[in-house]
Amino acid sequence: MVQPRPIRDLPDELISQIAAGEVVERPASVVRELIDNALDAGASHIVIRLMAGGVRLISVEDDGAGIAAEDLPRALRRHATSKIASLNDLEHVLTMGFRGEALAAVASIADVTLTSRTAGMTHGQRLEARSGEISPAARAPGTTMEVRELFYATPARRKFLKSDATELAHCMEAVRRHALARPHVAFTVWSEGRLLHQWRACTLEQRLRDMLGEEFVSGSREVDATIGPLRIQGRVGIPTLSRAKADLQYTYVNDRPVKDRLIAHGVRAAYDDVLHGNRQPAYVLFVSIAPERVDVNVHPAKVEVRFRDSREVHQALHRAVEAALATSMPPLLQPVLPPFLPPTAHLNAVEP
Repeated sequence: MVQPRPIRDLPDELISQIAAGEVVERPASVVRELIDNALDAGASHIVIRLMAGGVRLISVEDDGAGIAAEDLPRALRRHATSKIASLNDLEHVLTMGFRGEALAAVASIADVTLTSRTAGMTHGQRLEARSGEISPAARAPGTTMEVRELFYATPARRKFLKSDATELAHCMEAVRRHALARPHVAFTVWSEGRLLHQWRACTLEQRLRDMLGEEFVSGSREVDATIGPLRIQGRVGIPTLSRAKADLQYTYVNDRPVKDRLIAHGVRAAYDDVLHGNRQPAYVLFVSIAPERVDVNVHPAKVEVRFRDSREVHQALHRAVEAALATSMPPLLQPVLPPFLPPTAHLNAVEP
């Protein structure tokens, strides 16, 4: 017979470590969260430094607005954020970060140092997460987050990591997904003290060419359509650019990189008549929609979203991509596109 156990409050550190299990899957998860913060701070140049695939060191340095000296101690507390203050803010959020738990979660499983300076400060301030000690530091305006020895406080989690090369590849993919959506921001990546990649601020077309290659740009068609409440932009590959794996598919909702089955299915449906077997299309698509029509607070790592009207989004993507592909096909093979019906029209439609 099971004996009843007393119910007790969990220690704050254990709460953060549990949250870290949801937020931090691997070093790339930390890279993504720190870049989110840098972008929210208005950075124009972000420098990422990695060691051992991000396990030994993840450093993200930006030239953004910085953190005021009096706010520095709160930056690593659970559920402390400057992004939202009410439920209404949460329902209309457009910032990359908003929960205020990521930094606290990371600080509970790694050695974290935060150095920041605002334009009005005479010098920077450095916060050591473990000791809580704050000391002066030389720094230009902006913020540097250093995360060392990831998972040192939870060694069992560290055993699930892959090789340094594999973790580095995941970190690079996290950087790439952010950089594609922010061509006006420069990104520099160092690994083991060597320059790995550098992307200067430029146009979207140039960023696509720099990151995905000339073959993708020349073998893809532009998408720019406003259908219902959605604005869909980007580029979709012609059928001959298809791949064996879905490794060149980038989707964004309000500039947030997401992995959404609904979007993927809507895009793939547009290729049904021109792409056969298990071949995968290549595309970079940006979906803009009113923030109240999409819920970004459905996944701990913020990589999934939920639309208020999923059928509306699916149909709009299908039409926009199909129309873009039609421009690359001979006239006799171009599909006849059905008229777009708003969601309410479907309720009154009658099957023939």
